[in-house]
Amino acid sequence: MSESSAEAVVSAASAAAASAGNWRRAGVAGAAIGVVAAGAAAGVAIERLTVGRGMRKKARLALDSTGPYGSLRGTPGKAHADDGTELYYEVDEAEPEASLAPRRRRLFGRKAPAPVTVVFSHGYCLNQDSWHFQRAALRGVVRTVHWDQRSHGRSGRGVAQLEDRTPVTIDQLGRDLLAVIEAAVPEGPIVLVGHSMGGMTVMALADHFPELIRDRVVAVALVGTSSGRLGEVNFGLPVAGVAAVRRVLPGVLKALGQQAALVERGRRATADLFAGVIKRYSFASRDVDPAIERFAERMIESTPIDVVAEFYPAFTEHDKTAALARFTEMPVLVLAGVKDLVTPSEHSEAIADLLPDAELVLVPDAGHLVMLEHPEVVIDRLADLLMRAGAVPAGATVGGYGSTSSSAQPG
Repeated sequence: MSESSAEAVVSAASAAAASAGNWRRAGVAGAAIGVVAAGAAAGVAIERLTVGRGMRKKARLALDSTGPYGSLRGTPGKAHADDGTELYYEVDEAEPEASLAPRRRRLFGRKAPAPVTVVFSHGYCLNQDSWHFQRAALRGVVRTVHWDQRSHGRSGRGVAQLEDRTPVTIDQLGRDLLAVIEAAVPEGPIVLVGHSMGGMTVMALADHFPELIRDRVVAVALVGTSSGRLGEVNFGLPVAGVAAVRRVLPGVLKALGQQAALVERGRRATADLFAGVIKRYSFASRDVDPAIERFAERMIESTPIDVVAEFYPAFTEHDKTAALARFTEMPVLVLAGVKDLVTPSEHSEAIADLLPDAELVLVPDAGHLVMLEHPEVVIDRLADLLMRAGAVPAGATVGGYGSTSSSAQPG
């Protein structure tokens, strides 16, 4: 081991000890999760820890001020869930020239059919801006709706969780999606696109509202998601580490959620360490644009720790395998990163096995945030799905929005 590497390891160990000290204030369980997080981040964080803290802070500020990601905005709207939670969404309308071709209009009669709307649902600890590249590429081509899940982004905190201490469930998220559709897409055909927790939300919608799927949904895209058995995911950790995490994590998160203010200060104090964790579990490529990495960090950092704690138990209980049958009569895209440690690509393969007519796309050198890491691949396959569903005319041009890594390849 070189001298610089040795110093880096010492620095990493010191940071881990400091992290554990911060977490200890939140209880013994907090210290345990601090050590687990430090261990998971060590390999990735070493490079960052060899750079001065002041330099890293300046770099983050520079990336925050110059990065264009997450800057797209549409016409805002609000829906209300069945428990009164305010759900924020934005609509990007299609431009007139991007509407259905004249011949297609004639096939439907003199009156043009209602335009197709693509509804994007984001994942855990993210927000609607996680679809930045896909939103940019589809702007003006097709009507799109982007919404923030309850307690995420610009949506309100879950009323049932705050007032009644009701646990969050994937079924609740499915009902939330219905509320957004009723407010933002009261008529016309729909394409549903969901990433990770967003894909689970789409499955819950199908489970409880099959008539909506039958009558209005014309295509579905499930990106980096799972229909169940998430309790078996090992997160890339050794067997012993996985067993420890599964045993303590629910209690740890609950304890941390009850000490939210203290924990948020700890998160800021150990920002570099957790940036390593975020990178490891979000991306697989070595050359992801630093501005994209920072963009992902900001979204995840902005999710309060008590929200993280509220949502986590819902995933181990999630099982919507039977609901996949609702999608058998329509075009379906199932896409995942081969190196996804959060919802491994095997889960996408299991979904595709139950939907034999679905297109399965496994993206090499891609992690959980595949739509940010290799956006051109996701855009390409989404555009094809929309054309197969008749959501855009075959002659429409769906533009790309650049690449976030030099190794990414289209399609």
